[in-house]
Amino acid sequence: MIFKVKAELLLRERQALTETAFVEIVIWRVPRRVPASGHDFKYSLALVAEGVCVLRYDNEAGKGDHKHIAGREVAYRFTDLITLQADFWNDVEAWRTEQ
Repeated sequence: MIFKVKAELLLRERQALTETAFVEIVIWRVPRRVPASGHDFKYSLALVAEGVCVLRYDNEAGKGDHKHIAGREVAYRFTDLITLQADFWNDVEAWRTEQ
């Protein structure tokens, strides 16, 4: 008998910050490690303002863990889900302070 292991949705959340800005977080546990990431989580944490994604943490297959900030893609060192979310929210707060 063959059992297929499916991805497990751990978190899907959308939170309004202002009338024109929101945060969307999606985190999955996947059956195999994500190529170039070294862990079994697939994630996307995004800050969208006035229809433009101004900050995003993700781990595309082959690219590994990284973030998009100020129009640049920067490597991100993933340690665990709690730290990932804390780092993201710290960047969101920094963006809000600049606005």
